[in-house]
Amino acid sequence: MNKIVLISGATAGIGEALAWKFAENKYKLILTGRRKERLEKLKSELSTKFSVDVLTLQFDIRVLNEVEKAVESIPENWQNIDVLINNAGLAVGVTPIQEGVYDDWERMIDTNVKGLLYLSRNIIPFMKNRKKGHIINIGSIAGKQVYPNGNVYCGTKAAVQSITEGMRIDLVNYGIKVTQITPGAVETEFSLVRFKGDEDAAKKVYNGYKPLTAKDIAETTFYTTTLPDHVNINDILITPTAQANAYVYHKA
Repeated sequence: MNKIVLISGATAGIGEALAWKFAENKYKLILTGRRKERLEKLKSELSTKFSVDVLTLQFDIRVLNEVEKAVESIPENWQNIDVLINNAGLAVGVTPIQEGVYDDWERMIDTNVKGLLYLSRNIIPFMKNRKKGHIINIGSIAGKQVYPNGNVYCGTKAAVQSITEGMRIDLVNYGIKVTQITPGAVETEFSLVRFKGDEDAAKKVYNGYKPLTAKDIAETTFYTTTLPDHVNINDILITPTAQANAYVYHKA
């Protein structure tokens, strides 16, 4: 296996699980994130366990010139990227719109929307030149259905859905697949970030039912890359059995 996957936000949660899954299947890995120590630790673990090549790129996806410099630094023999997974994303805050915190809004918009666009814009030319590739955007059920106090986060994930559809239209003539993976409740650092480090509040989100795990999303995502060249999965909505929609759960 000589295929190359680039995973953004690889230092925790779904991104880290994706790295393990693709390494297990002998992909060469380009892992990106802001936390250098975590990137290097993950690189060491994966290369040791699976004997795969790992390239790490440490940058802030919200900053365009950092994204551009990172992509420009990719060696030529790493540029034939087969799969780009736009995973980096976050929710911050649970306030109603009239009490919204500007900094929270900017972090979500800059990461979930602009960061995805910045990285995609810089990687797509590699795929376009080869007329081959697969872009996978990690969306959210929040992009399909708004829930109380979700406002701006839901808006950013709705944007991811529209951008994904637009990518598919614009890139269809180049043989590039475009997929959205749309998770419901997944137990990762997501809620801890959303509640700004409040561990008790974060744990309550998952009380009374079994949420998805990061591994569940990694398994599903990897599956979409295993299909024949003529088959593309446009969108997968995946939830725990106990979750009916964005805000209806069966809790024991």
